[in-house]
Amino acid sequence: MSSIKQDTQPPTELHDHFPWPHVRLSGTDRLENFSDNVFSITITLLVAEIVRPEYTPGQLLEKLAAQWPSYIAFLASFGYAGVIWLNHRAVFARVRYCDRSLHIANLFLLLTSALIPFPTAILSAAIQSGSELDAQIAVTVYAALAGAMCLAWLLVFHVLSVHRYLVELGVDPRFFPNERFRAVLGVALYAIAGAAGWLMTPKLALLIFLALPVFYGITSEGLMETQIRLQFGRARRAERATRRTMEPGKSPS
Repeated sequence: MSSIKQDTQPPTELHDHFPWPHVRLSGTDRLENFSDNVFSITITLLVAEIVRPEYTPGQLLEKLAAQWPSYIAFLASFGYAGVIWLNHRAVFARVRYCDRSLHIANLFLLLTSALIPFPTAILSAAIQSGSELDAQIAVTVYAALAGAMCLAWLLVFHVLSVHRYLVELGVDPRFFPNERFRAVLGVALYAIAGAAGWLMTPKLALLIFLALPVFYGITSEGLMETQIRLQFGRARRAERATRRTMEPGKSPS
């Protein structure tokens, strides 16, 4: 079986400004394929936490209903893993080359992503146990690992902010520096969730756990792209409103 060596010298258009002329670069195909495999395995493992209940005849519905925290935990973590994949795809759609630092940062991201089933299982079991202390410990563990994942994203964004030669030529130079804010926000909010779950009530932490994947899903294409779409949507609505007021027989409202 033949293989194509992807290691290359710095691209020709960057030779004049490339700070480390002997850095070996590679394409992103192997990194993306490997990452997709890790994400798919992680999502598959999540369903293993939903166990087949032991029951006596006539009690199946009751036993299935008693496992509701497992279903919620599975859906939340499946959505979280899906959001991670969406963000990963959006990031590497803007990356042209990889170097060693980006590979290491991506491995750290995959490590934290692959750990998702662990805090999910702990959180589900703790909620079903009915113990307040167990729930406090579970949300703290979940917050710590999710915060570590945000740190991994921060490292990826930082590498791409500093090593501009890895990024596609048409990408706005402000894109990845701005993305670091999303990662820092995640670290801060997961820290707050862990502290709130331990010092106040685990339910407050659970609300933050459910809200953050929604935020990262909405902004998966980046803060700048999301802002542009929002501004474009407002402009379109304003334009339609202006047209309606200019139609014959209508007056501005």
